[in-house]
Amino acid sequence: MLTIMRKNGVILAIFAAITTGLTAIIHEVTKPAIQAQKTLTKQNLLDQVLPSTLYNNNLQSSCYIVRNQELGDNTEHRLYIAKKNEKPVAVALETTASDGYSGNIKIIVGANFNGLIYGARVLEHHETPGLGDKIELRFSNWIHSFDNKKINKNHVSSFTVKKDGGDFDQFTGATITPRAVVNAIKHSTLYIQTLPKTISHLKKCNTNTTEE
Repeated sequence: MLTIMRKNGVILAIFAAITTGLTAIIHEVTKPAIQAQKTLTKQNLLDQVLPSTLYNNNLQSSCYIVRNQELGDNTEHRLYIAKKNEKPVAVALETTASDGYSGNIKIIVGANFNGLIYGARVLEHHETPGLGDKIELRFSNWIHSFDNKKINKNHVSSFTVKKDGGDFDQFTGATITPRAVVNAIKHSTLYIQTLPKTISHLKKCNTNTTEE
């Protein structure tokens, strides 16, 4: 009986070793394809908020880390600097609307240093399905309301939802969500205008950060 148990144990150990080895091999073989897909997905998102005609550098390689309360919290946010012939011309900035109806709303904003917004997209949220989720492009074109809008510190009063006297539509039965997104994009765009003075001091993203 003991011999049979030992034999079965050896068989199980060999099987486990083979399975682990195969898993490791498959992981290594598929890793380049997975990374390529991540890179493609990230570039597609960046292209939605920054026209590729604006710049001629590798945008994903021009990734930096910023912290500022104007970005909704004090966590690290990724910033991609678009350059034309080595000169910074615009950025794509990941930001947070911390006052969403159901928690934080993660957003990416593309704008230049004069306050012109090229585009914005919602990256993550937990808003109410059928109401607050209209901030997502797959449910509504509302996020396109920010395309080609311009803002500066002397012209902010109209950069809010119509219920608050501004230019942006709210949703029927849901004002908190669009208000939070509008405010986050406003503060982020104003923050972007302050960046030219600090770009040379920004911290570069590390490899793990850019692959997330």
